[in-house]
Amino acid sequence: MGTKLFVGSLSWGTTNDKLREAFEKAGTVVDAVVITDRMSGRSKGFGFVEMSTPEEAQAAIDMWHEKELDGRKIMVNEARPKEEK
Repeated sequence: MGTKLFVGSLSWGTTNDKLREAFEKAGTVVDAVVITDRMSGRSKGFGFVEMSTPEEAQAAIDMWHEKELDGRKIMVNEARPKEEK
């Protein structure tokens, strides 16, 4: 298992800082980013969190998958490599 997680179904109001703060409950967060639209700057409703170890990544999945964050039930899975177009 890797250390990078895909986080889906985020609330439009979830920020990078809120995402980091939530996932720090499961371990050390290396990076946390909510993906935004380049034109509007508005959240696309998903993001990525990188944990420091695979064990912490699994702990974060166990802690947050299908749990509520900012009023929305989020999905947390191991991130897959970006597919080439």
